[in-house]
Amino acid sequence: MVEDRSWGRRLFMAVNLLFLGALALMCILPLVHVLAISFSSNTAASAGLVKLWPVDFNTKSYEYVLRQDAFLRSLLVSVKRVVLGTAVNMVLIVLTAYPLSKEVQAFRMRTIYVWLFFLTILFGGGLVPTYMVVQQTGIMNTIWALILPGAVPVFSVVLLLNFFRGLPKELEEASLIDGAGQFTIMWRVFVPLSTPALATLSLFSIVGHWNAWFDGLIYMHTPDRYPLQSYLQTVIIQQDLQQLSMTDDNLLKLISDRTFSAAQIFLGALPILLVYPFLQKYFMKGIVLGSVKG
Repeated sequence: MVEDRSWGRRLFMAVNLLFLGALALMCILPLVHVLAISFSSNTAASAGLVKLWPVDFNTKSYEYVLRQDAFLRSLLVSVKRVVLGTAVNMVLIVLTAYPLSKEVQAFRMRTIYVWLFFLTILFGGGLVPTYMVVQQTGIMNTIWALILPGAVPVFSVVLLLNFFRGLPKELEEASLIDGAGQFTIMWRVFVPLSTPALATLSLFSIVGHWNAWFDGLIYMHTPDRYPLQSYLQTVIIQQDLQQLSMTDDNLLKLISDRTFSAAQIFLGALPILLVYPFLQKYFMKGIVLGSVKG
């Protein structure tokens, strides 16, 4: 294939790069600004002098944050939620998507089940019925209240279902001839071949669980059971540094509610920033395989 080097093509590429570069900066600069505030002094942050570089650089905000039991406890709750929630999500996604990927001849009730799942995307029960279900099942104020209501993300099921349907049917037929059952075919044939798709869906699940905050507020009765994002939401809304002022007057000169909140926000986003590079290659490959058919 000969590469198009016409002026129109070059102009399109230049405009495209400028647009994508501007879009990337719009996503990155707010995070850089928060990071700069977290490393700045109380006076500079309060006066609005901090832009994209720290003013009066210091790490006191991070030192104080890491000494807070409430922050560390909520961080542990979020880590536990992400590990358990992602594991539950992925197992149920695979178990749901595999049978629904079969033809109607192999699974006669497939169409009915597909529509039942699809309707949950269009129509939800609402907040109050969901709260009542969680309350009546007895999982209120436990980690399972944050995991089980969204245990089967239907959109992810649809994505994996279509990925399974794109795999060669000859693989399943050969496995059946060799005497393998459906569970064996699913775990030993389909799942290993779906690593890019599963990595992409795992990233969706991880980010979803890590960023969720509202369910922690309504399902947890005590703040010591809040996940990190729910805890950060209360801190940002309240912006209360009374405990700090009672603890160390010298520390108060370097820390304000802005630097304190900025440090916690950045620490809350840091785990996702560290995980994403390891999953990026699978994420990109999953997108390409899901969009290009041979």
